[in-house]
Amino acid sequence: MRSGVSTASLFLRKNNEQALPVLHSLGVKTAEVFLTSFSEYNEEFGRLLNSVKGDLELFSAHVLNTQFEPQLFAVHERVRADAYAWLDRALKAMQAFGATHYTFHGTARVKKASRSGANDDFTSMRKNFAVIAEHCARYNIQLCLENVEWSTYNRVGVFSELAPAVPKLGGVLDVKQARISGIAYAEYLTEIGSRLTHVHISDEDGQGKMCLPGCGVFDFSELIDRLKDVGFDGPLLIEAYKKDYNQERELKTSCEYIDELLYKKNCLG
Repeated sequence: MRSGVSTASLFLRKNNEQALPVLHSLGVKTAEVFLTSFSEYNEEFGRLLNSVKGDLELFSAHVLNTQFEPQLFAVHERVRADAYAWLDRALKAMQAFGATHYTFHGTARVKKASRSGANDDFTSMRKNFAVIAEHCARYNIQLCLENVEWSTYNRVGVFSELAPAVPKLGGVLDVKQARISGIAYAEYLTEIGSRLTHVHISDEDGQGKMCLPGCGVFDFSELIDRLKDVGFDGPLLIEAYKKDYNQERELKTSCEYIDELLYKKNCLG
């Protein structure tokens, strides 16, 4: 296991081509790229990021998902075709800067009825996820579904419904989104199991305000033990918001905190 940082943590502070050199200068070893606009979904931008990343491992990427991810599931052929065109552009960017995992949200559960999942058509969802996963695999990128309170994987049970029909599907655990959902992260972790590819981490203070790992009360020692139990050996990526910290160097301190815990548990690698 190893620490890392998502460029989402620098959103509204730095654009991606500025964020990567900052992370590199801080000594961060692994990162996820948060592609944030349509202008970033192209191979040329991916090559730009590749040229400024230094020796950063760009493990994964995700997009501003409501821009085209929900439309990948559209019944209307033209709408779906346009979404796949944007998916191709995004995948070409990811491929150009070396990402091997795509952090995916999928559908948007905008309407109240959709939050319960009572109307989920898993037959259709399995078919769509299988096609999307195969599409990503053409670029040597693994599709990885993240637990998100307002999106496809908003409750335990969804991953279990999809995974058997989509053998290439990975899982992403987001402890912040688990908190928002009111579901223990351990339940998501148990469900995803050995398919877990990476983890989004954050902390919270005693009043429930989000902060950087090491600045709050979240038990990261227990998290690491649980990750070891499922055989996880990937990155723990800090995903915070602009308001959650003051100075960018605090990201380095947070990574060092995680790496020290991993070292003490003999699983830093």
